[in-house]
Amino acid sequence: MLDILYQDDYLVAINKPHGLLVHRSTIAADASEFALQLLRDQVGAKVNPAHRLDRATGGVLLFAFDKDIEIAMQQLFADNRVSKTYLAIVRGHTPDAEDINYPLKKENGTLQDAFTHYSTLKQAELPVPLGKHDTSRYSLVEVKPSTGRMHQIRKHLSHVNHPIIGDTTHGCNKQNKLFRERWAMTTLMLHASQLKFKHPVTDVEVNIDAAVNGEFDRVMQLMGW
Repeated sequence: MLDILYQDDYLVAINKPHGLLVHRSTIAADASEFALQLLRDQVGAKVNPAHRLDRATGGVLLFAFDKDIEIAMQQLFADNRVSKTYLAIVRGHTPDAEDINYPLKKENGTLQDAFTHYSTLKQAELPVPLGKHDTSRYSLVEVKPSTGRMHQIRKHLSHVNHPIIGDTTHGCNKQNKLFRERWAMTTLMLHASQLKFKHPVTDVEVNIDAAVNGEFDRVMQLMGW
């Protein structure tokens, strides 16, 4: 059963597990379960994704019960009228806060503006040697993207040399190998923790929060957070 965080006559939100695809895709033929179908069967009604989350990312995923509400919500996202907050565990000790303004390429090579702000919540230093370092440093950051480009948070944090742990595409292979071999952890440490927006029908402020899943929590405990 999916963890339903919010539901009314128009919208429903779940806490998507890491590794679960939103819907069927030709690029992921290995998958047999999808959030859209699972949620449809669980609530007994057709649902439409209102936005995207990477397969590897966990957290708040919003669906609409009909096409008009789906379009309305997608417009709110496009107009930057949805506040999105993520948690990420990254390599190194990050500064207290940082704004990342770094354009990202679309698949056709076109550059798109991309803006991400993050602030540091926690830091840790483990007595685990890696490469030329005697210890391993990590940070827990709260991330607020103001644009929604593909893999934006992953690419931006990698760009500032603080890649997300478990990111096999944009991350650090040495860190990923360390976590895989020492702690049997392969999950991407990126979690969509909150969505805030004004409801497209009722005009009421909606605030949806999602607790981190077991693997994310396990790494936080490992760090002593």
